[in-house]
Amino acid sequence: MTILLALMSQVVPLITKAAIDQIVGHSGTNHANVGLVAFYAFLIFLTDIGQTFFSNISGYWGDVLAIKLKGLMSSRYYKHLMSLPQRYFDSELTGTIINRMNRGIQDIGDFVNMFSNNFLQFIFSTVFTLAIVAYYSWPVALMLALLYPIFIGLTTKTSQRWQKLQKKINENLDIASGRFAESIGQVKVVKSFNQEERELKHFDQYFMKATDIVRPQSRFWHRQDNIRRSILAVIFFGVFMYIFVETARGTYSIGTMVLLIQYAAMIRLPIFSISFLVDRTQRAVSNSKDYFDVLAEESDTADQSNAKTLKVTKGEITFDSVSFAYDKEPVLKKLDFTLEADSKTALVGESGEGKTTITSLIMRLYSPLSGKILIDGQDISTVSRESLRDNIGVVFQEPALFSGTIRENIAYANPRASKEQVEAAAKAANADEFISKLNDGYESTIGERGLKLSGGQKQRIAIARALLKDAPILILDEATSSLDSKSEHMVQEALERLMKGRTTLIIAHRLSTINLVDKIITINGGKVDEIGAPKELAHSGGIYDQLLKLQQHPNLSNEKRLNQFEIAK
Repeated sequence: MTILLALMSQVVPLITKAAIDQIVGHSGTNHANVGLVAFYAFLIFLTDIGQTFFSNISGYWGDVLAIKLKGLMSSRYYKHLMSLPQRYFDSELTGTIINRMNRGIQDIGDFVNMFSNNFLQFIFSTVFTLAIVAYYSWPVALMLALLYPIFIGLTTKTSQRWQKLQKKINENLDIASGRFAESIGQVKVVKSFNQEERELKHFDQYFMKATDIVRPQSRFWHRQDNIRRSILAVIFFGVFMYIFVETARGTYSIGTMVLLIQYAAMIRLPIFSISFLVDRTQRAVSNSKDYFDVLAEESDTADQSNAKTLKVTKGEITFDSVSFAYDKEPVLKKLDFTLEADSKTALVGESGEGKTTITSLIMRLYSPLSGKILIDGQDISTVSRESLRDNIGVVFQEPALFSGTIRENIAYANPRASKEQVEAAAKAANADEFISKLNDGYESTIGERGLKLSGGQKQRIAIARALLKDAPILILDEATSSLDSKSEHMVQEALERLMKGRTTLIIAHRLSTINLVDKIITINGGKVDEIGAPKELAHSGGIYDQLLKLQQHPNLSNEKRLNQFEIAK
C-alpha cells in the first residue's frame, strides 16, 4: 500500500504538466483539446480518490501492525521477566520494571505506526520523485538529493547528545515511577504515618529533575533544527532560482517548470517536517534501550540439556558443602546437613544469617556457588526446575495472594481443581467457616494482595493453597508470627494438618513452634552451628539454649536480643 501510495503521489505533477502544455502550447488559438484537458482533471480526481482509499487501508494495517507489535513485545518482556533469576528482582523496583516496559513498547509501537503510515511512504516518494526529476533536469535532482546527506549528517551529530540527555531523563522518571508504585502498593502505611506529602514530594522531586534536563535538551534540539532548516532553505533557494532562470531562458517549458516546482514542493514538505520523524525515531531508540537491556539479561530457567524429572519417593533433603554469596558477599559457607523424610526441621539464626536464602536455594531461585543440594539422592541442579517446584509447597510469612476470587487463589497451583477439592483444602486449613459466611462464598473477590481479608484469613487461604498442591516437601516461613491469638490457634491447627506426612523446613519465629519440631539447625556466621532435637540443644549452651534463657528472663535487653533472631515472645 505504501509503495502504491508513493507511486500515485507522483502522478498529479505529470498530469498537471500535460494539461499546462496542452493549454499553453495552443495559447491564442482555439485548437486546445478541451476534452483531453477535462480528462486530465478527471485523472487528478481519480488519483485523489485512490490516495484517500489506499491511505486509509494502509493506515488500518499500520494500526493493526502497531498493536500486534505491542502485544508481541509485552508478552516477550513478561515471559523473559519470569525467566530471570531472583537476584534481578532483589535489586529492581517493581514500578521501574513496569515503566521500562511501558515506555519502550509505547515508543516502538508509535514509531512503527508512524514509520508505516508516514516515513515509509516518504522514502518511496522521495526515490520516485528524484528519478522523475532527474529525467527532466539532472541539476535539480542533484541539488534535491544533496538535502539528504546534509540533513542526516547534522541530525546524527545532534542525536548523540540528545540521547545521552534522554537517558538521564528516563533514569529520573524510572525512580519516580518506582516509588509511585511502591506508595500505591503500600498506601495504608503511607496514610497511617501521615507521609502523603513526603511521598508526593519525592515523586515531584524526580519529575522536576527530569524537567530540568528536558529544558537544555529541547533548547539544543531546536537550536540545531534552526541550523538544519536554514541550510535546507538555502538549497531550496538555489533549486527555485535555477528552475525560474532556466525557464526564463527557454530551457524548460512552463509545464516542465510547474512539474519541477511541484516535485520540489513534494520533497520540501516532508524534508522540513522530517525533524518530527527524527524526533520520534530517536525517542524510540533511546526509550526502548532499557527494554532491550532487560531482554539481554541472562535467563535463569534454562535446564541442563539432559535434565531429568525429579522423582520424590521419601522427601529427604541433603545439603552437601553448600556455599552461596550475594554480589561476592559470602552468606552461606559449606553447609552440611540433612532433612529426614517426614520430619519437621526448624532453622534458627540471627536476621541476615541466610535462613530464607536456604529455602530459596532448595527451590532453585538461586544457585549455590559450590556444593550440591540433593533430594532423595538426586542433585537438584540436574533436574528440571518445573519438576522440582512441583514437589515443593510454600507458605510465606506474608501471605502472597492475587486479586481475584478465593477459589482462584486456593486453586492457584492447580487451576483445574474441582469444587470439592478446593473446599476440602479450605476445610483442612480452617478457612471454610469464614469463606461460607461471605456473600459470594468461594467466588468472593479479595482485592489486590487480598486486602479485603484479615491477616489470619489470608494466611489460611495460603495454607489451603499449599494443601491443595499436596507437595511432599513443605517450606514454612512461619505463618503465625504476626497474628492474634485466636487466628494463630486456627492457623497453627491448619499447619499441623499441612505438615503431616511431609518433609517440612520451618523458618521459626516463635520458640513455641521450635519446641515442637523434630530437629533444630542453628546458623551462625553463615555456617551450621548446631544440629539436634530441641531437648538436646536446650542445655547445650548454644543459640537455642540462649534463646530459651532470654525468654525466661524478659527485659528490654533480652527482647532486643530475641528480635535479632526474629523470635517473637
